[in-house]
This record gives sequence, C-alpha cells and structure tokens, in this order.
Amino acid sequence: MRNDFLKSFIGSVTVEVAGQYPERLLNACLKNNIHVWNVRHGGNDNIQFDVALNDIAKIRVLFRHSGCKTTFTKRSGLPFFMKKVKIRAGFAIGMVAFFMLMLFSSSMVWGIHIKGASPHVEQELREVIDEIGIKRGAFQFKLPQPDEVQRIVTEYIDEATWIGVRKKGTTFEFEVVEQVRQEAPELLSPRHLVAAKKAVIHKMFVEDGKAVKKTNDFVEEGELLVSGFIGAEGKEQTVAAKASVIGEIWYTSSVTVPLENTFASLTGEQQSKRMLVLGDIEIPFWNIKEPDYETYETFEQETEWSLFGYRLPIQFRTIDQRETLEFTRTYTKEEAVAVAKEEARRELREKIPEDAEIMSEHVLQEAVENDKVSLMIHYQVLEEIAREKPIIQGD
Repeated sequence: MRNDFLKSFIGSVTVEVAGQYPERLLNACLKNNIHVWNVRHGGNDNIQFDVALNDIAKIRVLFRHSGCKTTFTKRSGLPFFMKKVKIRAGFAIGMVAFFMLMLFSSSMVWGIHIKGASPHVEQELREVIDEIGIKRGAFQFKLPQPDEVQRIVTEYIDEATWIGVRKKGTTFEFEVVEQVRQEAPELLSPRHLVAAKKAVIHKMFVEDGKAVKKTNDFVEEGELLVSGFIGAEGKEQTVAAKASVIGEIWYTSSVTVPLENTFASLTGEQQSKRMLVLGDIEIPFWNIKEPDYETYETFEQETEWSLFGYRLPIQFRTIDQRETLEFTRTYTKEEAVAVAKEEARRELREKIPEDAEIMSEHVLQEAVENDKVSLMIHYQVLEEIAREKPIIQGD
C-alpha cells in the first residue's frame, strides 16, 4: 500500500475513531488482514487512519463490535473523482469538447501571409499554393513540408528570385524577392516639340533635338521650341526631340463671395427607419412617422443579399434622418477677401498640372457691391509647356 499511485487508483478513506481503547480496533484490522496507514492521534481517546476503499465492507463489521464512534472524514482517489465527474457530466463533456476543438483547430491552416510581392506575383503565388492545397481550413498534416512547398512555388513562379516559406503555428508565411528587370527603352517616332500654351520660357533643358528658342523668349501656342532635325544642312537626320521646357504662364480668375452665407450642420439627433424591400414594394415596419425636425438630411443604406451570385428580391433598407441646424455667417470685408482668394487658388489648382508652381498672385480689381465681394486675381505660374508634334514625311 506504499505505492501512492495504487492508493489513488483504488481510492482511500480517512477514518476517525473516538471512544475507549480505539487501539483495539486497529489490532482487529491487522488480524483480519485489513491494511491501514497514516495512523495518528487526534486527541484524548481519538485516533485517525487511512484505509483502502475496497476494505470498507470488511471494516464495517469490526466497527459495530468495537463500541467506538466511527466517522469517515475524507475521501480521495480515482473512484471518488469519477463520481464527481458523473455529477457534473455537462461540465466534463464541455471541457473535453473544448480541448478536442482546440486540438482540431490547431491542426488546420487559418492564415496565409505574403510579403514583398507585387499584386500580379501575389495573385500567381496564391493560385499555385491553392493547387498545392494550402488554403484556409486545410489540415496541416495533409500538406507538404515548408521546404517542399518552397521548392514547388519557386519552380512555378518565374518572376521571383527567391521565395521563403515558413509555417508559424496555424499560419503559412511567404516572403518573395522578385527579379529586377530592366525596362526596355521607349521607342519614339521622329517629332518636334512645340508650345502647348502662350508663355515666356523660364527654363529649358534639351536632351535630343535642336533648340529653336531660348530662355526669356515669348512663344505663342503651337510655336516650335525644339526641332527634330539635327546635323549640317543637306545631311540632316530626324530624331525624337526630348526636352523639358518650363514656361511662365499668366492666369486670371474672377471670384465673388457674399458677405452673408447660410450653412447647415448636423445636431447629432437622428431617427432611423427600417423597411423591408420586396422588389419594387417597400414595407416600413419601424419608425413609420416622419421626424419632427424642421430640417434634416436623409442617408439611405440597403443590403446586398445574394444567392449564387444573383441578387435576392428581398432586401433590408435603413433610412437615417439626421437633424440639421441652419445658421448664417457674416463676413467682414477682409474675411470675404481671404475666402475669395482661397476659392480662386483652389479653382486654379484644378486647371493647372499637379507639378505646376504658382509664383505669385496680384489682385487686379476689388469691389463690394450688393453685399458681395468681387475679386479679379492675376497669377504667374510655372509649368511644362512642351508638346510633341510628329514629323510628317515631306516636312
């Protein structure tokens, strides 16, 4: 009985005996081959000891003839544990199911991460690993090892120099190093460069061709800037003229801003309607009444339920009616002028290229009439003015 594992397996009970001469009960146990252990005194005429669960039936007869009061104070071991498990069967089944689900989930693929790949190469790589079977929900034990996956994807993806594959928990990570390919030079037909707009040439840099104009020259729209003919007279050759010609161009903007403007802002209050849409029929079922707001804005949102790629005739629509508050703002003359300048600059930015630079602005005319501020503004802008013109045979 000194084997603790055996004691736990068969179960044991702690017995407390109180009365005169409780030692006689111990002697009776030994005579009847009933093993007891952990014998200890609990006080006057009181002893405690442990006995195996399968000896309880034998010892009960001795208890009746001992004349002592006997109490079972503690139960331990596998049989008592299993009894508790039966009482809490639902909890035990839930725990087992939870661990089984965890084990089941940890053996599946839940993530695929691709780093360093362009959209085209990433799409191609996803198609290859999908054919291998690496997809969300696939069992890992059915998939090849990462080094084998690396060999396969490197063989199929020609545009990648190296593809690293690593399995990290339930995630496959792919790191792609793409080949750097030198772009083929652009093939250009023989051409001239002419002015796209009327301007004063601010800066000029010619790569190919013959410059016809120089810095500070004034040019009209369509006037030749760089010729595609090079070489001595009589031995001329045609090339594709290439140059950067920055011109100074003038723009004029007219803007009018009222001194009083009415604005509307949301107050934060809103009412939402719900309705069921059956084809062209709308069936409201929540907040049917119109809101009691004086002014409001309406925002609609409708579901896109579909089945096998076909939109279902039954949809759910939400209409949010948000209260607005209108207020009037009055500008001083200086404030209206600042707003007008900002509006004029915004309109100018929409007309000119993104890389154009606004050098200066000057107010040519300023007037206040009928509670409105009117401005006429002159701008000096630097932008690319070169435009290609093909060289036609016979020029």
